[in-house]
This record gives sequence, structure tokens and C-alpha cells, in this order.
Amino acid sequence: MSKRERPSILCIGGNDSAAMAGLSMDCRTAEALGAHALSICTATTAQNSKHFNALNPVSDAVLESQLNCHSQAEHAYAAIKIGLIGDKSQLKLIGNSLKHQTAPIICDPVMAASAGNNLWDAEFIAQFKAQLMPKLYLLTPNLPEAERLLGKVINGEDAIKSAAQELLALGTQAVLIKGGHVNDAQNAWSQDYFSDGKRSFWLSSARQANTNTRGTGCCMASACASALALEYSLYDAVVIAKMTINQSLRHAYSVIGQAGAGPLAPQSFPIEQQDLPHLHQVKDDLKHGSFPECNNTKLGLYPVIERTQWLKRLLPLGITTAQLRVKDLEGEALEAEIKEAIALGHKYKCRLFINDYWQLAIKHGAYGVHLGQEDLDEADIHAIRKAGLRLGTSTHCHYEVARAHHYKPSYIAVGPVYPTTSKDMPWIPHGPAGFSYWRTCLDYPLVAIGGINAKRIQPMLEAGADSIAMITAITLAAAPEATASVYKEQIDAYQQSY
Repeated sequence: MSKRERPSILCIGGNDSAAMAGLSMDCRTAEALGAHALSICTATTAQNSKHFNALNPVSDAVLESQLNCHSQAEHAYAAIKIGLIGDKSQLKLIGNSLKHQTAPIICDPVMAASAGNNLWDAEFIAQFKAQLMPKLYLLTPNLPEAERLLGKVINGEDAIKSAAQELLALGTQAVLIKGGHVNDAQNAWSQDYFSDGKRSFWLSSARQANTNTRGTGCCMASACASALALEYSLYDAVVIAKMTINQSLRHAYSVIGQAGAGPLAPQSFPIEQQDLPHLHQVKDDLKHGSFPECNNTKLGLYPVIERTQWLKRLLPLGITTAQLRVKDLEGEALEAEIKEAIALGHKYKCRLFINDYWQLAIKHGAYGVHLGQEDLDEADIHAIRKAGLRLGTSTHCHYEVARAHHYKPSYIAVGPVYPTTSKDMPWIPHGPAGFSYWRTCLDYPLVAIGGINAKRIQPMLEAGADSIAMITAITLAAAPEATASVYKEQIDAYQQSY
């Protein structure tokens, strides 16, 4: 879609008379991220920054007319966000109207207003679980809301994980239990837990010293819906939503004449590394130091080759970065290949990264290790760091960048930037524009990889690549050494001019 076209999300919720949460925040969040929010008002509230005075549900006829209007819309909305539901009758109407809906439904279960007042009783909760939960794509309760839904205290990592599984058993396809309400003076992190039964992970960000926090739940759910509408995966969407919350907290403001907390202020699609959360498997795994930087972060031409014989051909050309990616050897033959490659790397002062086989890389003193996403959980990251090796890792999307960021690697590879024949990939190629987004966002050295040939080197350098990884463009060339030399000279000349 063009920049002048926006997907729409349908927001069902209440009007906050203080304009800090509810439909006001939904619209502001969608606007910031590049979506358009359609709104269905379930209730008007009488509240200010300090007090919640009244909840005034609209009549069934008024709600039904809005639901019918949007169900008959010429262009379907791409996602649905549900917030405040005014009463049990509305719950039934909304559930019936969404019975045949195919757009993903995200629900922020607004059980209490920030300014006070519980809005759901036990009967309401029971009906919500029976009528709406099975229709949900994502449920985003905070910890107190999750406790009320399950009727029990949730305390500690294991209890949160168990609670997520119980909520999934009630029918929602995925759940994000938000940790912003955890009142622990010793906890410097705001930690959310996601699970869809297939993948489970923590999203952690340093807490911000900011009392203007109105509208956080609305902002999070609307950001998820907006990202889904923009065709990001659910895993990417929750990362983008966490980034949006962090950005919005940094820009939150107080309102003159209002004594209480002010609202979040979403600005734009998130594009700063300071807003990127850590994505990890174990809740308290937050003490990673940074991996060593590469000597000269402009890594230049970066051949990825399968055999040491290629190093013998390419390293005499002055290539200073390479990766050995062996896929068809094991045992003694594999170790001998890696040992010889590392020795060649030392001889030619090449930053040689060993793909996958981190134990052998440590044993034989490699410069660094490159790990794909599937290898990050299996490798002993602490051992690699302790050995003084550099770490590079592959990424394809927000979810994977957040995982890589957690380990603070020496470089991040971003791809595929163009369609590639070296392996089947389910991701849409980034292109120079997509790569440029990550260059703006990230402070790490970035390696561009995937489908790069002679005509595509210059656009990727202009998009901010610190290194150009190439596989078949070199190894399948008619004259590999000559081809590599031309590519190296082109990259070196560009990087030396900046």
C-alpha cells in the first residue's frame, strides 16, 4: 500500500471524558503507527485525572446501530480492538456481531478505570470467558486483570507462565500478560509475558521514572492491532507494541489544570533502539554484557563460504571478513576443516566467523561465531562471551531483532534484503528501504545479506550497510577471485569516502 493509504482497525470501547484513554488513545495510537481507527462507542465516562465519577453505557440500540454500520462497510477492517464493554447486554451484542468475523480480535479487558471503580463483577467475568474469549486472537490483561479472570493470586515467574496457559485454555489464541502494574521497588524492569502455546517469551524494558501513564493498556492493544493491520506477524506485533509503549512513555505529558497523571503520547511508528525490548526465555535472564566490538565496525565485503578452500582463494585478495558455514561435515572431518579455516584467518588477519559450531570455534580460537535464530537458545552464550569471541547473529523481523538485542552481539545481520536462492525463506525481502529502517533504529554494525549482486551493492551501501554478505554472487561467478576483488574495491571506496 502507498503512504497515502492506511489500513483500518475497528476499535470498540469507551469514551474517556478526560481524553487520556479509551477511544481517544486508540485513535492516537493508530494514527501514530500508520493505521486508521474506526470507532464504536460503548459508553461515555465521567472522569478526570483523579476521579472516576460515572460509567454511562450507550443503549443496546445505539451500540447495535454502530456494529451494523461497520459490519456493512464497503472495505473490511484489518483488525479489531476491544476495550471497555459497558454491561452484560453489550457483551452479548458484541459477541454475536463478531461471530463470523475473520479479522484478528485483540482485547484489552478493561475491568477498572485508572481513576478508580471496578467495572466487572463475577457474573460479567463468567460471561466474558464464555462468550468472547473463544473469539480472541490476543488477550492483553495486566497482572491484576489476569488474577480476576482466573480468580487467584499470580505471583512469580512460574505462576505467570501457568496463568498464561490457563487463559489459553479458555479459548484465546494468544495472551500477553503485562507486568507494568507489578509494584516492586527492587524491580527495575517492566516485564510482559507472551504465549500462544507454540512460542513463549518475556518482553523486558527498563522502567521509566514517569508518573504520566494513563492509557497504557489501550495503547498496547491498539498498537498490536495496528501492527497486525500493517501485515506484521503476531510476534512482531507485540514487539512493536512494546516499543510503542516505551516511546509513548518517554513523550508522556501532564495536563495543565489536571492534578493527576497525564496520558501517554505515541509519536510515530517506533524507530529508536532505546525503545526496543529485550526478548528472552527466562524472566531474570537480564545480566548480559555486550560482546566485544569488531576491530573496525565497517566489515566490508563479507563472503559466506562452505569450505576452507574458498578462504585460500579469497583471503589473499585482502578480504578481511568471512564466515565459514559448513553444512555437510561432522566429527573429525568437521573439526579439521574448522581448525584449518581459523588458522588461515589468523594468517591473513581476517575476522573469521564460524557459523553454528561455537564449541569448536572456542576450542581453536576463532575470531567470532555467527548464530542463526534457531541456534541462540541452544548455544552457551556465556561461554562464547567468556572466551572473548565476537558474536554475530541473523535477523529477519522485529521479533528476531529483539532477541538479538537481548544478547548485545558484535553485529546484526539483516535479511533477506532481496529474494535469495541460497535457502527457502518465509520472510518478505526488506529491500533498501526496509534495511534503511533498521539502520535508523539500531546502533549495531549491520550486515546486509540475501540476494545481493553487483547492481545491488550500491543501493545497500547507501541504505547504511556496514557490510555486504555475499554467497553465490561470488562462489558461482565465472571468475570468483576477480569478481570478489571488484566487489571489495567498490565497497571499500564507498566506505572510505564517509
